[in-house]
Amino acid sequence: MLKHNVNGNIEGVRDAMLARLDSLYTYELEEDEFLPRELMKLLAECSCALNREIAVYITRDGEIVNVAIGTDCDVELTDFRLRRNTSRLSCVRCVHTHPDGDGRLSDVDLSALKIFRYDAMTAVGVKDNEPVNVQTAFLVENAEVMLSPVEHWYKLPEKEWLNQILESDQLVGREETEENKDGREKAVLMGIESKESLEELARLAETAGAEVVGSFLQKRDKPDSAMFIGKGRAEELARECQALEADVCIFDEELTGIQVRNLEEVLRVKVIDRTALILDIFAQRASSAEGKLQVELAQLQYRSARLIGQGLALSRLAGGIGTRGPGESKLEMNRRRIRERMTELRRRLDELEKQRSIRRKSRERNEIPVVALVGYTNAGKSTLLNALTGSDVYVQDQLFATLDAVSRRMTTSENTEYLLTDTVGFIRKLPHTLVSAFRSTLEEAVLADVLVIVSDGSSQEMFSQHDTVEEVLAELGATDQKRIEVINKCDEGDPDPVFPGAILISAKTGEGLEDLKAKIAETLQESHRPVTFCIPFSRYGILSEIRPLGRVITENHTDTGTEITLMIAGEDAERLIKKYGAEIVKT
Repeated sequence: MLKHNVNGNIEGVRDAMLARLDSLYTYELEEDEFLPRELMKLLAECSCALNREIAVYITRDGEIVNVAIGTDCDVELTDFRLRRNTSRLSCVRCVHTHPDGDGRLSDVDLSALKIFRYDAMTAVGVKDNEPVNVQTAFLVENAEVMLSPVEHWYKLPEKEWLNQILESDQLVGREETEENKDGREKAVLMGIESKESLEELARLAETAGAEVVGSFLQKRDKPDSAMFIGKGRAEELARECQALEADVCIFDEELTGIQVRNLEEVLRVKVIDRTALILDIFAQRASSAEGKLQVELAQLQYRSARLIGQGLALSRLAGGIGTRGPGESKLEMNRRRIRERMTELRRRLDELEKQRSIRRKSRERNEIPVVALVGYTNAGKSTLLNALTGSDVYVQDQLFATLDAVSRRMTTSENTEYLLTDTVGFIRKLPHTLVSAFRSTLEEAVLADVLVIVSDGSSQEMFSQHDTVEEVLAELGATDQKRIEVINKCDEGDPDPVFPGAILISAKTGEGLEDLKAKIAETLQESHRPVTFCIPFSRYGILSEIRPLGRVITENHTDTGTEITLMIAGEDAERLIKKYGAEIVKT
């Protein structure tokens, strides 16, 4: 089957028709053209042939950036902003057909003009394969709508309409209110699981920069397939959003594209889910080149599955929660371009992973053990890394303050070197797109010799958070490493009960850190220890077998041979002793 770039309701549309509409992506309007007759005739023919509405989105440069097919009575009107400032005009005008021959704009059309801040909203009435009449609307001061008269299709005041776009651009978005100056969106939260999960969602929303103005919980055994919370509850939530003057409604579960579209139609505010919220936070936090690529890939994976059927937040170029990140500027692309971008991202991440593998092999050759700090987000892993190593890794009382794996070299009191690695925090309902995109970073936990599982002793959810960490580690395949249980923030109150054998610490005050260092040294000693081999000249060939097995600490040449001390795995030392005899080891 041929691939096409036309979006929307393409089921049952012949390839020849899709190819004809595809050609619109190469159509360019002249500077003085608002809507050429040639373009109107083509849209009329296609719209009448399908008996469906067709929408095209045209930039101020005259480029068509999206083509969508709807039903016989509507077409999905989407957000195609080329500006991040949501109060300004989008720099894109929407032109769509009405196959009933009526070119008058509907209330839905005018509502979309206000919501998406189009340069203009234009309806073309078409009938019998011909355009009939046209009406256009513009935004003016205070986001009021200015309607043009219904014009004959061959007598459009194109110059006047183009000038009106420029005039509207000067008028719209200049009158920001005091409430909006801080840029924070007002968010209403909706969940069906538990109060605790909803409280965590509130922390996520605040971390993303939102102001939570309302929080609602509806106990449901099974989400509604169409609206997640059911039509009645959605209508009630719409009134609550309106009363609270909410800008966005955030759901505590992952929503389908259809659910988002249906909810936005009822709520009339932007709707995002927990996954989109976490992706937004990751987009803000990513600092390394690899982290940014991983975030962009995860965003595109998530959004590409929701390009069709989403309403107010389709392309996410509007700005605000759920829209930020390296991938944001790419969201005006059509599906084909998004797939191409995802392929390119995977290729670049593969290259970075090859470099990581080379570094990892070098590390393995030198037998430097790795100790990974893992745990729930905001458990204090980065603070602990700083306290143990004297580093200055970014620390903030926020969820997902650290995204990129950070490693520091440490030495035990027995002179055993190891790498202490800080990893990205885990969270319940961690999006699968993130687990997939961040797999190379998360593999620091999989490939570590020792896992230090850091729990937040000040949290009432400590045990359930620990269960989440165990689930993610199991999903990653990190189940065989030696483990050290650590309960952090004990200065904020003694946790009771605690995990058996757990070490109580405070990364902030330093309490318990010496005990933790001793435990790390003890655990490493179980797997790696310094061993001195005495190799006589008569058995000099053994050296070539010994050296690659560990990190050489010292190597001294004597009158009788060579004494070499290595940090070596216990099983390798035992195998050498069994093979060559205990006399090669200095006791």
